Amino acid sequence: MKKIVMTPNPYRDRNFRFANMAEKILHEAGIETRICLAFDVDKSFELPSDVVLHDLTEELRDADLLICFGGDGTILHASKAATRLGVPILGVNIGTMGFMAELESGDLKELSRLATGDYTVEERMMLHVRAEHEGHVILEEDALNDAVITKGAVARIIQLGVSCDNVEMMSFGGDGVIVCTPTGSTAYSMSAGGPIVEPTAQNIIITPICAHDMRTKTVVTSAQRSIGVEIGRIGRKSAFLSVDGGRALRLNTGDKVTITNSPYLTKLVHLSDRSFFEIVKNKFK
Repeated sequence: MKKIVMTPNPYRDRNFRFANMAEKILHEAGIETRICLAFDVDKSFELPSDVVLHDLTEELRDADLLICFGGDGTILHASKAATRLGVPILGVNIGTMGFMAELESGDLKELSRLATGDYTVEERMMLHVRAEHEGHVILEEDALNDAVITKGAVARIIQLGVSCDNVEMMSFGGDGVIVCTPTGSTAYSMSAGGPIVEPTAQNIIITPICAHDMRTKTVVTSAQRSIGVEIGRIGRKSAFLSVDGGRALRLNTGDKVTITNSPYLTKLVHLSDRSFFEIVKNKFK
């Protein structure tokens, strides 16, 4: 590797402590680095004055790797641009769970192995999410984790109809539904009672959220299926769509969300041969 872009979450990596440590290790290994922000920070937040920040999209064009410092949310946010350009990603966990992170903050010395090619690259499937209102596309985005349709803050259920390849799969009232990848199976879907799926699998998982129906259960389909969610009667209540935890889009009765396999693949770099099940065991012990 010749050039690595680093995106620290300034709210977790205070004063870019870990990013600076990583930069030193990588420079000693002969690798060029650039530090970029993956998102705008609050105007009241003071960034380190001695750090030169670069444009993320521009620097990724000729980068060999993106290193994200933070939790899974940071990795999800920063990885969008890298995935579109085919740049692999390595996560350094400075959060809590960090299922997608390869290293903990105390393991930064392992980064020197990148210079000698001592690593592997794992591909993860993504979802393509399209929302329509009265036949017009109002959102089109790709997700590594999930697409979540939920009710608003009012404690009332919303009606949803879920189909697979245009055949009705379930119709229920509840708090919402999660459609996720195997990578996202250990996130919100798991909390809602969904299964843990090995992240390299090729599946789409549909998990109802607090369905007011004893017969409505999680369904796991092939990655080649097309999952449709139609918003039923919600009256004065609200329904919202969020992709990978991003900004919520308000939905109305009759709106449709279609989730299919994305043509993009997220590439994650591994420096160890740890089993996914070992990671799950350690995270929940």
